[in-house]
Amino acid sequence: MKLNKKGFTLIELMIVVAIIGILAAIAIPKFADLINKSKEGATKGALSSVRSALQVYYGDNEGLFPRDNLAVLVAQAKYITDIPLAKLPATGHSDSKVVVTASTITAAGVTDPDAASGDSGGWLYLNDSATPANWGTFVAACTHNDLKGTTRWTMF
Repeated sequence: MKLNKKGFTLIELMIVVAIIGILAAIAIPKFADLINKSKEGATKGALSSVRSALQVYYGDNEGLFPRDNLAVLVAQAKYITDIPLAKLPATGHSDSKVVVTASTITAAGVTDPDAASGDSGGWLYLNDSATPANWGTFVAACTHNDLKGTTRWTMF
Protein backbone atom coordinates (compact mmCIF):
# COMPACT_ATOMS: atom_id res chain seq x y z
CA MET A 1 0.00 0.00 0.00
CA LYS A 2 1.20 3.45 -0.96
CA LEU A 3 1.24 6.27 1.55
CA ASN A 4 0.21 9.49 -0.14
CA LYS A 5 1.94 12.34 1.70
CA LYS A 6 0.80 15.82 0.83
CA GLY A 7 1.88 19.13 2.34
CA PHE A 8 5.04 20.75 3.56
CA THR A 9 7.38 19.77 6.33
CA LEU A 10 8.03 22.06 9.25
CA ILE A 11 11.57 22.73 8.00
CA GLU A 12 10.30 23.83 4.59
CA LEU A 13 7.79 26.21 6.20
CA MET A 14 10.46 27.68 8.48
CA ILE A 15 12.77 28.29 5.51
CA VAL A 16 9.99 30.08 3.61
CA VAL A 17 9.17 32.27 6.63
CA ALA A 18 12.87 33.12 7.07
CA ILE A 19 13.18 34.12 3.39
CA ILE A 20 10.07 36.30 3.63
CA GLY A 21 11.49 37.95 6.76
CA ILE A 22 14.78 38.72 5.01
CA LEU A 23 12.98 40.18 2.01
CA ALA A 24 10.79 42.33 4.28
CA ALA A 25 13.84 43.59 6.18
CA ILE A 26 15.32 44.76 2.88
CA ALA A 27 12.12 46.15 1.34
CA ILE A 28 10.75 48.23 4.23
CA PRO A 29 13.68 50.71 4.45
CA LYS A 30 13.68 51.05 0.66
CA PHE A 31 9.96 51.82 0.74
CA ALA A 32 10.45 54.49 3.43
CA ASP A 33 13.22 56.02 1.32
CA LEU A 34 10.90 56.16 -1.69
CA ILE A 35 8.30 58.01 0.37
CA ASN A 36 10.89 60.62 1.39
CA LYS A 37 12.06 60.99 -2.21
CA SER A 38 8.49 61.58 -3.35
CA LYS A 39 8.06 64.29 -0.69
CA GLU A 40 11.26 65.93 -1.89
CA GLY A 41 9.99 65.81 -5.47
CA ALA A 42 6.70 67.37 -4.38
CA THR A 43 8.59 70.22 -2.73
CA LYS A 44 10.64 70.83 -5.86
CA GLY A 45 7.47 70.88 -7.95
CA ALA A 46 5.77 73.23 -5.50
CA LEU A 47 8.74 75.60 -5.61
CA SER A 48 8.57 75.62 -9.37
CA SER A 49 4.84 76.36 -9.50
CA VAL A 50 5.03 79.24 -7.01
CA ARG A 51 8.09 80.68 -8.74
CA SER A 52 6.19 80.53 -12.05
CA ALA A 53 3.22 82.32 -10.48
CA LEU A 54 5.61 84.98 -9.17
CA GLN A 55 7.04 85.49 -12.65
CA VAL A 56 3.57 85.88 -14.15
CA TYR A 57 2.70 88.40 -11.41
CA TYR A 58 5.97 90.21 -12.14
CA GLY A 59 5.06 90.46 -15.82
CA ASP A 60 1.51 91.61 -15.11
CA ASN A 61 2.67 94.33 -12.73
CA GLU A 62 5.40 95.92 -14.82
CA GLY A 63 8.42 94.55 -13.01
CA LEU A 64 7.17 94.53 -9.43
CA PHE A 65 7.05 91.51 -7.15
CA PRO A 66 4.45 91.22 -4.38
CA ARG A 67 5.33 93.07 -1.17
CA ASP A 68 3.10 90.94 1.06
CA ASN A 69 3.23 87.29 2.15
CA LEU A 70 2.04 86.15 -1.32
CA ALA A 71 -1.64 86.46 -0.43
CA VAL A 72 -2.03 88.48 -3.63
CA LEU A 73 -1.02 85.42 -5.66
CA VAL A 74 -3.87 83.31 -4.29
CA ALA A 75 -6.48 86.10 -4.23
CA GLN A 76 -9.27 84.99 -6.58
CA ALA A 77 -6.90 82.22 -7.74
CA LYS A 78 -5.55 84.47 -10.47
CA TYR A 79 -1.95 83.26 -10.31
CA ILE A 80 -2.10 80.13 -8.15
CA THR A 81 -4.99 78.51 -6.30
CA ASP A 82 -3.17 77.93 -3.02
CA ILE A 83 0.30 78.02 -1.51
CA PRO A 84 1.41 74.35 -1.57
CA LEU A 85 2.82 72.40 1.35
CA ALA A 86 6.54 72.47 1.93
CA LYS A 87 7.43 68.84 2.57
CA LEU A 88 10.94 68.62 3.97
CA PRO A 89 11.63 64.94 4.79
CA ALA A 90 14.42 63.91 7.13
CA THR A 91 14.87 67.48 8.40
CA GLY A 92 12.70 67.45 11.50
CA HIS A 93 10.30 70.01 10.02
CA SER A 94 6.63 69.20 9.67
CA ASP A 95 4.80 69.87 6.41
CA SER A 96 3.80 73.54 6.31
CA LYS A 97 2.18 76.12 4.04
CA VAL A 98 3.44 79.03 6.12
CA VAL A 99 5.21 81.75 4.13
CA VAL A 100 7.72 83.63 6.23
CA THR A 101 8.63 86.98 4.71
CA ALA A 102 12.00 88.56 5.10
CA SER A 103 12.21 92.25 4.42
CA THR A 104 15.78 92.55 5.57
CA ILE A 105 18.55 90.03 4.93
CA THR A 106 22.26 90.16 5.42
CA ALA A 107 24.83 90.38 2.68
CA ALA A 108 24.88 86.57 2.59
CA GLY A 109 21.61 86.70 0.63
CA VAL A 110 19.37 83.71 -0.03
CA THR A 111 22.20 81.20 0.03
CA ASP A 112 22.05 81.60 3.81
CA PRO A 113 18.38 81.69 4.79
CA ASP A 114 19.36 81.66 8.48
CA ALA A 115 20.07 85.34 8.02
CA ALA A 116 16.46 85.95 7.04
CA SER A 117 14.21 83.57 8.93
CA GLY A 118 16.23 80.88 10.63
CA ASP A 119 15.64 77.23 10.02
CA SER A 120 11.86 77.45 10.41
CA GLY A 121 10.55 75.07 7.77
CA GLY A 122 7.79 76.09 5.42
CA TRP A 123 8.56 78.76 2.82
CA LEU A 124 10.64 81.93 2.77
CA TYR A 125 9.73 84.83 0.49
CA LEU A 126 12.08 87.80 0.23
CA ASN A 127 9.69 90.71 -0.20
CA ASP A 128 11.94 93.72 0.33
CA SER A 129 12.17 95.95 -2.73
CA ALA A 130 15.11 97.76 -1.12
CA THR A 131 17.29 94.75 -1.97
CA PRO A 132 16.52 94.36 -5.68
CA ALA A 133 19.04 91.54 -6.21
CA ASN A 134 17.07 89.25 -3.88
CA TRP A 135 13.57 90.72 -4.14
CA GLY A 136 11.02 88.14 -5.27
CA THR A 137 13.09 85.12 -4.24
CA PHE A 138 10.99 82.18 -3.03
CA VAL A 139 12.76 79.28 -1.30
CA ALA A 140 12.21 76.55 1.26
CA ALA A 141 13.04 77.92 4.70
CA CYS A 142 15.33 75.07 5.67
CA THR A 143 19.09 74.91 6.00
CA HIS A 144 19.36 71.10 6.06
CA ASN A 145 20.77 69.13 3.15
CA ASP A 146 18.40 67.32 0.82
CA LEU A 147 18.24 63.52 0.73
CA LYS A 148 21.34 63.26 -1.45
CA GLY A 149 23.23 65.29 1.12
CA THR A 150 24.66 67.66 -1.46
CA THR A 151 22.23 70.52 -2.00
CA ARG A 152 20.51 72.73 0.51
CA TRP A 153 16.73 72.92 0.27
CA THR A 154 16.91 76.61 -0.48
CA MET A 155 18.78 76.01 -3.72
CA PHE A 156 16.02 74.17 -5.62
